[in-house]
Amino acid sequence: MAAELETGDVRLDVWLDVACLFKTRSEAKRGCEGGKVELNGERAKPHRAVRAGDEIRVTRPLGRRQIVRVVSVAASHMKKADARALYEDLSPAPTPEEVEMRRMDRLYRAAAAAAGTDRRKRREQRSRKERGGI
Repeated sequence: MAAELETGDVRLDVWLDVACLFKTRSEAKRGCEGGKVELNGERAKPHRAVRAGDEIRVTRPLGRRQIVRVVSVAASHMKKADARALYEDLSPAPTPEEVEMRRMDRLYRAAAAAAGTDRRKRREQRSRKERGGI
């Protein structure tokens, strides 16, 4: 891991991807361009340089904010366990209201997904009926 660490600067979108805060570099770039990422209290563009000691705030779905402090920088991919050593997570623990909101969102998504399969079944039955298969 020590060989992969850099002493200079690394692009923000690259670092966010390497640190596994976003799934892909292009997703990190979209997050930066969409105003979801702040570097040291300012909106950050994807090409901005990241250095050790910087503070990054990422806005997540449902208004959640993730706050991390950069411990070291790396420009190449590494194991996820090693990538977590690149930053220190300073995010506050979620409040009981936030936990309940996430639980309700999960339930809603599960119900919506189940409703989609029922719609598919109805369409299949209708098409079979129209063809005279039932």
